[in-house]
Amino acid sequence: MTTSEKPDRLVLGCMGLGGAWDTSPYTAADVDAAEAAVEAALDSGITAFDHADIYRHGKAEAVFGEVLARSAGLRDRITLQTKCGIRLADGDRPGLYDLRGATIERKVEESLARLRTDVLDVLLLHRPDPLADPAEIGEALTSLHRQGLVRRFGVSNMNAAQIARLQAHVALPLVADQLEMSLHRRAWLEDGVLVNTPESAANGFPAGTVEHCLTHGISLQAWGPLAQGRYTGRQETPEEHATAALVSSLAEAKGTTPETIVLWWLRRHPARVVPVVGSSNPGRIRACRDAAIGEPDLTHEEWYTLWVTARGAALP
Repeated sequence: MTTSEKPDRLVLGCMGLGGAWDTSPYTAADVDAAEAAVEAALDSGITAFDHADIYRHGKAEAVFGEVLARSAGLRDRITLQTKCGIRLADGDRPGLYDLRGATIERKVEESLARLRTDVLDVLLLHRPDPLADPAEIGEALTSLHRQGLVRRFGVSNMNAAQIARLQAHVALPLVADQLEMSLHRRAWLEDGVLVNTPESAANGFPAGTVEHCLTHGISLQAWGPLAQGRYTGRQETPEEHATAALVSSLAEAKGTTPETIVLWWLRRHPARVVPVVGSSNPGRIRACRDAAIGEPDLTHEEWYTLWVTARGAALP
C-alpha cells in the first residue's frame, strides 16, 4: 500500500503558508517557515497536506513546491491534495466560482507546476458552481485521471444532493467532502438529533449529508477543526470557558494536549472525520501528534459531556 492509499487520521491544511495574502512575491523566509511546518507535521505522524490554488494567491502551493524540491523522496512519502473552483476578486472583477471543464484542467496544470510534482493524489472541487455542467465536469475529471495527473477526486462544501448529482457524471467514486466541522460548529452533528424539534428549522446544515457520505464511503474532512482556538486558547462566551476547562481537565487526565482532545472528539464520531488542521505554527502542529498517531481515547460519556457543555444546553 502506498502512502497515498493509507487512511489519514489528520491532514495539515496549508492555507497559512506562503507569506502575505496578496500578490507580492514570497521570500526565502516564507519557504523556511513552510519547511518548518512540514517537518513538524511529519514528526507528528501527519503525512497528508491540503492546499487550494487560491491560498495566498498561489504562494502556498509554490512554497510547498520549494520544500519538496529541497527534500529528495519527500513527495513519495506524502499525500498531496489541492482544490480548485474559486476565482478571487481582482480589482473590478468580482470573486466567483468556476467549475467549467477547461478551467478545472488548466487550474490543475498550474497547481502541478507550483507544487513541482507530476501528479495530485486528490483534487477537490472547492465550492459548488451554479452554472457548472456536471457532465462537463465529469469529462474533465476523467481526462485528468487518464493522463495520470490526478489519482482521486472529491468535493468541498457540497451537500448530499450536489454530490449525488455530480457522482452520476463522474466515473470514479468521489472520495471526500470537506466541510467546516468542530466542537464549536456542530450543525453537521445536530442535524441528526434535532429532527421533530423547533430548533431543526434554524440548524441550517443540509440534511442527510453526513449520512450520504457514510453510506457511499465518502470521507468527511473537517476544516476549522480546532475552532480557531476557542477551547485551547481564547474563549469569549461562558460555554467556551466551560468547555475549555473540561478539555483541559480531560487532557491532563489522559496525558495529552487540549488540541488532541478537541480532535479526538471529531474522530470519535462513526464517520471517522478527518480533521484538516490549518496551522503553520510548528508548536501547534506538534500539539496534535496524539490525534495523528493513535485512536481517540474518549468514552461514550466523555464525548457526550463535551458536546453538551459546548452547546450550553441539554440535548432534546
